[in-house]
Amino acid sequence: MTRTRHRMPKPVRLLAIAASLLTVGGTVIGISVATAHEGEPVDRRNFIDITKVQGVVAEPPAGRNASRGTFTSECGRNENEHRNPDNFIVTPGVRNGAHHTHDYVGNLSTNADSTNGSLSRAGTTCRNGDKSTYFWPVLRQIGNNNARRGGQDSNNARRSDQGGARDGNVGTILTPSLVRLEFRGNPREKVTAMPRFLRTITGDAQAATNGDENARASWTCTDAPEKRTTKYPLCSTGGQVMRVMDFPSCWDGRNVDSQDHRSHLVFPGRNGNCPQGTQAVPQLRMTLTYDVAPRPTFAVDSFPEQEHNPITDHADFANVMPEQLMDRAVACINEGRNCT
Repeated sequence: MTRTRHRMPKPVRLLAIAASLLTVGGTVIGISVATAHEGEPVDRRNFIDITKVQGVVAEPPAGRNASRGTFTSECGRNENEHRNPDNFIVTPGVRNGAHHTHDYVGNLSTNADSTNGSLSRAGTTCRNGDKSTYFWPVLRQIGNNNARRGGQDSNNARRSDQGGARDGNVGTILTPSLVRLEFRGNPREKVTAMPRFLRTITGDAQAATNGDENARASWTCTDAPEKRTTKYPLCSTGGQVMRVMDFPSCWDGRNVDSQDHRSHLVFPGRNGNCPQGTQAVPQLRMTLTYDVAPRPTFAVDSFPEQEHNPITDHADFANVMPEQLMDRAVACINEGRNCT
């Protein structure tokens, strides 16, 4: 993806403004400077009370030939803290090519230099030998508020910029309380196996400036999962923040990648039908759950000019499942079973 004009990150801009006020009439005065990363959100307009979200998710009705099962790959929550600001799919070979930090589960070797060969040889956090790589921009707690409710385990929130500070991404990285990687069927037809090394992305990391054509951000809460929003949700007491990432699932039958990383694998229509010339493959739904306080003090990592806008949420996936495992997943989905 192309970079747009670099703008000074908002925390730096606020700090610069404050610095200009330090001297009055030749006298140095002391002031308290609160930047966007010291207790205040990036932009309060990016948050919404989940009870005020009107939209309700509507799935296409299942037809007679629907594939109704699921296959869930269990890969952990990134407890081993595999993170970097790379993206071997979009910017291969470029260190810090993402300009924001990614969380990884699955393949243990994923970085800017990953290839089909290196991914095949690496270990994995997933069960059943799934060496696929699943990754997304980290969510951070901003400021000094407790990231976990009720004094829960603070080891899940580590203070680290992980290469993000120079791009305006600072704060406490939050480890998800749950990562669910579910492969689903198609409401109109049976699915066929994904090819090994298929690469795909969902969402647009620069949607705040590019517009919403490729935006797929979907935020919600555990206590109101039927409500989806493109803003950061403020959940009710006891609710957890959820990021729901649906990937495209209509494959052109030939390519494992394309120049725009989208054309070879596209989304079905609103009725669930795959476009002509494509065939349904298992659809990955990535659901990330976080235990954060219901305050506007968290934000997703982003390119500097995107200023942590929640509409920029996105995720990436490369299929490195053994063929036998993919075949088992397809059988479960097509036969209406729920498997792990």
